[in-house]
Amino acid sequence: MTSTATRPTLSKDRGTDNPPGLLLGVVLAAQFMALLDVFIVNVAAPTIRTELAASGGALQLVIAGYTISYAVLLITGARLGDLLGHRRAYLAGLALFTAASLACGLAADAGQLIAFRLVQGAGSALMIPQVLSLLQRNFTGEGRVRALSAYSAVLATGAAAGQVVGGVLVSADLFGTGWRPVFLVNVPIGVALLALGARVLPRDARTGSTRARALDLPGLLLLGAAVSLLTVPLVLGQEEDWPLWSWLSLSGSLVLAVVFGGYESRLARRGGAPLIAPRVLRLPGMGRAVLWISVAMGVNAGFLFTLTLHLQGGLGHSALRAGLTFGPAAVVFGVVGLTWRRRPVRLHRALVPGGFLLAAAGALAVGALLGDGGTGGWGLYPALGLLGAGISLAFSPALTDALATVRPEDAADASGLLATVTQLGQLVGVASFGTLFLGRNTGSGAQDSADALWVTLLALAAASVVGALAGLPRRSR
Repeated sequence: MTSTATRPTLSKDRGTDNPPGLLLGVVLAAQFMALLDVFIVNVAAPTIRTELAASGGALQLVIAGYTISYAVLLITGARLGDLLGHRRAYLAGLALFTAASLACGLAADAGQLIAFRLVQGAGSALMIPQVLSLLQRNFTGEGRVRALSAYSAVLATGAAAGQVVGGVLVSADLFGTGWRPVFLVNVPIGVALLALGARVLPRDARTGSTRARALDLPGLLLLGAAVSLLTVPLVLGQEEDWPLWSWLSLSGSLVLAVVFGGYESRLARRGGAPLIAPRVLRLPGMGRAVLWISVAMGVNAGFLFTLTLHLQGGLGHSALRAGLTFGPAAVVFGVVGLTWRRRPVRLHRALVPGGFLLAAAGALAVGALLGDGGTGGWGLYPALGLLGAGISLAFSPALTDALATVRPEDAADASGLLATVTQLGQLVGVASFGTLFLGRNTGSGAQDSADALWVTLLALAAASVVGALAGLPRRSR
């Protein structure tokens, strides 16, 4: 007989007759689809620029508009799910994302595409926080751990898979539609998930303590402004050569973050409902998990961004070839993310620091293979797999452990916090490591690009070592 502790198990108080695996599949498929759209447009960018006669700035906003609105509105989406019901918010976000994807695929000019990308990001921001909340509220025990591991694997593979899928779709040029399938592919998937979600997602409870929590509008405005002032220069600053406004914006973000923290603390002392419950921030290991997740996602996104630039710009690979290069790494990401729990329990505390060290070794191996300006040969794929395994080990256990003990009533707070940390980590990784790579790459050939990549990979390895050291236990005096 199979114990319920060995498979995903639905919480009894949120029971449903549908198989737990179907519920898990529906919410994670939407998560994967939304994550793909952060990266899938990168490889389609040259085609979009040509067909829509988009300027450099317009092309930046096509790529970045989704990310900006997504990052800014994540915390708001989490709280709306807490107030309106996670099922209702998830389906509404999925419907908005699907409709915006259709509009993006049919856009007649760059202005329309930018506007629809902003709406698409807003749909993701409403949908994505509900994924974690639904997992937290509808799975228990070992079933919750398994569900969170699957969630981590989806996050780990989505970025690399976006490069692969984007390359395949653009190169295929289906029915002469060029770049449009990178958006239109979401439409039939989104419609199918809406139909399935309406059937399998448990209905929202009519009562409960979470319904009594008011929407903290001043907090939302302060946080939204702070995140906006952070994300916009991180996304656009490099292309604009870091003008004065970008530094003023980053400074303003820090000031507003301090103001937001002070306001939320006073609100909590008065008995109000801050955006993130203070007890969530005080959970054992939550602060360390936030640091680990930030570093892991920064290293992951920075590596994907810079290697893509090198493969397509330095080595002249096609979108398809560049995308497929990430295939083995994406597979290893997912496999490790799903299987790390099978390691002996006594080793679990060492998985995250060990994962960061593996990522550092993988980055150095990739740099050694590509440092001479060549393609790296077949040895490149094991090196990419090593780096992928390391980042997955650094990320998946950290996220799972951080959420495993979160109470259902705090699911929205924890979901919004960690989803935002994940996204901001990616933005910082792309901005910092991308700036390093582009600053050293003069565009004079493959060797020049390889030299810039090698320096960037050294920095990625150093960041990974910092992540490993951050997890070492402190000596008690």
